[in-house]
Amino acid sequence: MAGIDETLEFKPVNIAVLTVSDTRTRENDTSGDLLESRAVEAGHNVVARNLLKDSIPQIQAQIRMWANDPEVEAIITTGGTGLTGRDVTVEAVTPMFDKVIDGFSVVFHMKSYETVGLSTLQSRACAGLVGSTIVFCLPGSNGAVKDGWDKVICDQLDSRHKPCNLVELMPRFSET
Repeated sequence: MAGIDETLEFKPVNIAVLTVSDTRTRENDTSGDLLESRAVEAGHNVVARNLLKDSIPQIQAQIRMWANDPEVEAIITTGGTGLTGRDVTVEAVTPMFDKVIDGFSVVFHMKSYETVGLSTLQSRACAGLVGSTIVFCLPGSNGAVKDGWDKVICDQLDSRHKPCNLVELMPRFSET
């Protein structure tokens, strides 16, 4: 049966949070705050956090730096996944993926549809591996962060989730 097996040990994941926005500051970054608080409440460690403008080179440099840091096991971005000209997170991050986690986008949209209906079509949420680091790219709204974290990412980053989860695969991501 799918769900959390309370008899298993919880293994915290080291997470970096990146907000991508031309309009937000650290003081009003509610989606970044929400991601950080949700991750910590779930028992994970937020080991890094940053806020960048919608700039492909800056986003790529930050993702690359964190993906090369052995302390960072997962990166979650918020913002820049829409359809406007300034939304460039997907263009920045997807060329960096060594492997795409196609199912994340599908499941995110299924869960988002329950909340916002067809408006979920305006999001290009995605996920993949950069080296051996998992990267999730979420839209910048608080609602999308809640849908993404609460309904998808939280369970996949919980080592007790059955029948399987991403945490149990992490040691194997760097296999050759």
